[in-house]
Amino acid sequence: MDRKDILKNVYDDFFGVDRLSRENEKLTEDIANLTGINLGEQEIPTIEVQNVENKTQETHSEEEKNEIMQKLYETIDNLYIDSKSKELLKKIIEYMRKYNEGIEKQHISFDMIVVTTNNETVKSIITILEDAGSFFGYIRSGQGATFSMYDVEKVEQISDMYADSNNIVIMQDLEGFNSKEQEFKDRFIHKLDENTNKLSNEVITIIVASNEEIANQMVELNESIKDKLDDFIIKGVNPEVQDAYQDILEKIKEKMEVDEEFQVKLLDYISTTYPNNNLPYPKYRDGICEKIIFSKEIPEYEKEKTMDEIFAELNSLVGLEKVKQVLKDLVSLIELKDKAQDDLKIKNVNLHMIFLGNPGTGKTTVARIVAQILYNLKYVKQNKLIEVSSKDLVAEYVGQTAPKTMAVVQKALGGVLFVDEAYSLATGDGQGNSYNAEAIATLIQAMENYRDNLVVIFAGYTKEMQDFLNANSGIVSRIGYTLEFEDYTVEELLKIFTQMMEKSGFIVTEEALKKVEEIINEYKDSRNFGNARFVRNLYEKAIVKHATNTSGKKNKKILKTITDKDINAENLLK
Repeated sequence: MDRKDILKNVYDDFFGVDRLSRENEKLTEDIANLTGINLGEQEIPTIEVQNVENKTQETHSEEEKNEIMQKLYETIDNLYIDSKSKELLKKIIEYMRKYNEGIEKQHISFDMIVVTTNNETVKSIITILEDAGSFFGYIRSGQGATFSMYDVEKVEQISDMYADSNNIVIMQDLEGFNSKEQEFKDRFIHKLDENTNKLSNEVITIIVASNEEIANQMVELNESIKDKLDDFIIKGVNPEVQDAYQDILEKIKEKMEVDEEFQVKLLDYISTTYPNNNLPYPKYRDGICEKIIFSKEIPEYEKEKTMDEIFAELNSLVGLEKVKQVLKDLVSLIELKDKAQDDLKIKNVNLHMIFLGNPGTGKTTVARIVAQILYNLKYVKQNKLIEVSSKDLVAEYVGQTAPKTMAVVQKALGGVLFVDEAYSLATGDGQGNSYNAEAIATLIQAMENYRDNLVVIFAGYTKEMQDFLNANSGIVSRIGYTLEFEDYTVEELLKIFTQMMEKSGFIVTEEALKKVEEIINEYKDSRNFGNARFVRNLYEKAIVKHATNTSGKKNKKILKTITDKDINAENLLK
């Protein structure tokens, strides 16, 4: 009888027939009589489960069995997984007990997929299975073996994970698996199937995935693996706002005293920042606790801007008329699609972008505004822009680039990832170039896997970016918008200079502006000319020179006035 038929019979017997229902009712009754706790009706308080010593060779009393069952049930009820997953875990433990008592005859390796980003949840599930499996003699003596798919370079490594010393094998970082060559993936999944087919091998395999799509890309490569795992999927959930608030409040109370006003502000902060947060819950919780315990204050959070406020900021930028129009058209399209819903057959908007332009033409500034726009339209969950360059993505040694790139992607999830000077990923010779190619491939895979939870903007000089686009055929097909940032005119650069000075409270004389114009005309055709960056440099040097020229002066008008003597043109291109 093949594995699929065995699982079907098990489900017919263990997950639904009258005989098991009666046995489960009796088990619940026994626990209730013993402990005074009705598992079916009463919410169970949290009790920490300690690792249970392996007692495979010992005979346990009914009282001991009921006690371990109660503790494990309590732990399951407090896991951040959905109700169906809690029921499944409880039934697995029930099956282990019945197998121990001889009621069930078939040993099943409860290989499963756990879909969550919460490592604490994964550790708790492992502990539950180890405790139950060890207590009821269902899994062999040993320990859990956790490995990252980023670290697996040879297919043969998987056999080591099923060595005699291991009873639970945990596979994580499936993004690393999906980024590998197809030939490797096919051989690896075949080897995994071989190991998990050994029903007498008392080992449980747990595949941890950040989302179901990532897991499916792996298991669907092999029908046998898929059949084994389809019925054993544990789905994680995030705590509700009130649960998160109570959890965070209790942890803060352990380190400092809080009053009612503090508690109200904390609830307001969590209610605002938590729902749209994309971090795994433990990271979100620990980050807040660390900030508050250090500063003794509730952190400030950025208030959401209206679309009018965002476009007012965009329109205040000098020049960039074509870019502004593209963004206005994009917003109009998104708003039309949202309002029309299914009445109009408008394809989903591809929001990945390429920004082309010379240095200092406003690419990073506009990228921040794009992040605000997409957040306002609810196309991203967080108003954040993660800015990186090739050095933040490419590692120095074999096997490190994909994990490094994925760490950046994970940080950017829920927002916008801005890859500046992306063309540098297409350059390099020998081994270094292969690392760059690995970074590009990882980014492309992430753009596909997280297309509903991440927007990527690649930016760089117009000419050099062509090399980047040619580096991997998958880039162009995933780009929805290309924005060209033209060089500023002399008049626009003068306006930028004036705005910088006015923002700082200075008045600029006509003579000073004329000198600035002369300097811009002199340098604007230079190879290293940086547009607004050049003007910024000129502005900073003028402030420094002005401070020297007005040293000892007290007249406020003199102190606030920039003259032609303050305009310093030395080392402007450095």
